[in-house]
Parts: sequence; C-alpha cells; structure tokens
Amino acid sequence: MLTERQKLILQAIINDYIKHAEPVGSRSIAKMGDINFSPATIRNEMADLEEMGYLVQPHTSAGRIPSNKGYRYYVDHLINPKDLDVSKKLLTNIREHFAQQLNQFELALEETANILSELTTYTSIIMGPDLHTTRLTKLEIVPIAEDGLVVILVTDSGRVESRTIRLPQELTSDEIERLVKILNHELVGTPLHQLRHRIETAVQDTYLRNLNDYERVSEIIAHLTNNLELAPENKIFFGGTVNLLNQPEFSSVETIRGLLGLFEQTESVKQLLQSSNEGIEVRIGLEGDIAGASNCSIITTSYQIAGRPMGTIGIFGPTRMDYSRVIKILDALTDDYSEYILRFLK
Repeated sequence: MLTERQKLILQAIINDYIKHAEPVGSRSIAKMGDINFSPATIRNEMADLEEMGYLVQPHTSAGRIPSNKGYRYYVDHLINPKDLDVSKKLLTNIREHFAQQLNQFELALEETANILSELTTYTSIIMGPDLHTTRLTKLEIVPIAEDGLVVILVTDSGRVESRTIRLPQELTSDEIERLVKILNHELVGTPLHQLRHRIETAVQDTYLRNLNDYERVSEIIAHLTNNLELAPENKIFFGGTVNLLNQPEFSSVETIRGLLGLFEQTESVKQLLQSSNEGIEVRIGLEGDIAGASNCSIITTSYQIAGRPMGTIGIFGPTRMDYSRVIKILDALTDDYSEYILRFLK
C-alpha cells in the first residue's frame, strides 16, 4: 500500500517522464511547484518505490523511470481523465475534427484512424465491423443497359457496395420493380455471411411463385448469387504509423521493423484489439502478451452503431504514453461516434 507521499512522487515522476522521456531525478522532482519535500526525502521514497517494483533505474547514478507496474498503478489509481482541465477544449477539438473531415461514410473508419492519430500523436488502429454481425438494410437496382443492372447494397454499418450485373436477357421495368421488392423483402436484415444462401433459397422460391419461367428465373438467381456475395468487412485501418518514429523508445531500426511487422500480421493485430469489457481498457507492456510489444501499451474501446457493437478502436504507443489524455479522447469519442456514423445511414 503506497503512502500519500509515495503516490504524489510516483505521479510526478510518471508525468515528467511522459513529457520528456528522460530518467527523472530527485532534484527535478523537488523543483516542481506542488512538491514540498526535500531532495533527500524524495530520494528515499524513490528507493522504496524502486524496491516495490514501481520504478526502475536504467543506469547507475541515473534517475528513475516508471516500470510497467508503476504505469499500471498510475492508470488505475492516480489519474481521473474526467477531471482534466482540458476536457472542454478537447471535446470541442474532437467534434470540430469530425465535423470537418468525415464527409463520406465509405472513408469514415479510415478518416477516424487518421483523426485519432493526429489528436493523440500515437498510432491508431480500428477494426471494422465483422461479417457475422453486419446485416443488409437496403438494396436498389438501377438499369444501365438492355441487359445490364447496377445493384446497390447498404449494410447497417453504413457500408455501401455496388455491383454491375449483366443478365442473360433483358428484364422489363415491371420485372425489375418486382425483383427489387422480392430482394428487399427476403434479404433485408440478413447477415452478410448468409446472403448467398438466402438468395439461393428464399429468394428463388419467392421469385418462382411470382414468375413461372423456371429456367429464366434460375439464370437470374445464378447471376445474382455470383455477383452479390460480399467479402468480410473485418478490415483493419491504421492511422499515424509514422508517429512510431517520433518516440525515443522506438528509435532503433530493429524495433521499428518489429512493430511494423507486427502490424502486418492480422491475427496479432486482432489480439492487440481484443478487449475483455465494453468500456475503455488499458493494457500495458507485457500485459498484452504480444511478441515485440513488451515496451508498448494499447488503450482500446468498442464502438456501436444503432446500439449494436460493431468494432474496436485502439491507440497504440510506448508505455510512456499520455494515458489520461488518450483515455479522455476515447471517452469523448464513444459518446458521439454513433451519432456521426448514423448520419451516413440516412
């Protein structure tokens, strides 16, 4: 159990190290305005904090830096992002960024990753909606030639896909209208991974009840089945990977190569973004149990669309990252993000 003095000194050391990335000495702490202890007292407390595992001394006669245990205590007990003085200004900044830059939903996740990396100065990672949770909400057909159609599909995550289909023979306007009604009636609400099966079964059965030409209907259904199958949406978007180069901890070529290699491994990134709860989660250093990320932290939160969980947003950086600021940004974002996204579903 840390004393109030030890908590104050630990917090001061971590705050200073976050800003300057240099070991912190007792004299530097003593000069801080809210610290009223002598350098000797601070040295003794720093020695105790080191013995308890909250600080480490990288070199003899050097100052101390936080350990992963120290960061963990700092995140869990010493910061309260909701009390930050910059919260109102930060909220305004976030909303202005999104209002100005999110102008097409197809780019929304990519833009979000870029905006977050700009706001945090770290690397952002966003996992898109999964194929098994995303459903079709609307389907439209636009004739473009005697035998050509453009089929437009919209999902409940806002994804818009279009397919140009060449049918074996021309459809009349009445048949197209009937086809659209049948497809929307049978397919709306269907998870994307079940779309192909649904077209081959329910759509074909309904279509045959409305059109008696079995061979013609079968040809049309075959073309729809082959062209309307959607690939999984489980895409990963990165923002600010170049920010890794600005962190002193990642200055070596080997370290950068390892982290960039990590980002290229989809399963490793998914593991990074795994969260055990619906709120904001902070994973520090080896807590993530990811090879090559022992000197890194990631802060994650899930995002929803229309009340349904859709994916995960993560901010990746060194263990020295500014936890309170990043948590505040993600906390503000999750309050408004669904509202931003829903604009594109209308």
